[in-house]
Amino acid sequence: MRIDCDDCRMQATAVCGDCVVTFIVGREPGDAVVIDVAEARAVRLLARAGLVPDLRHEPGPEPGERIVGLGP
Repeated sequence: MRIDCDDCRMQATAVCGDCVVTFIVGREPGDAVVIDVAEARAVRLLARAGLVPDLRHEPGPEPGERIVGLGP
């Protein structure tokens, strides 16, 4: 799993401040966080137990991708 905050539509919102990526790592702009399947499972378990925030990453549209309902 590759998590890049720069392509997250939640970046710079209140949700961003409550994301496990923000909670666990201090990252530089342009750096992505890469976790494997076992690490992703561990993060989900920790979040379900209330020990860390959930992963709140929501990828934005790909470049050139049209979002339905937002015009041509």
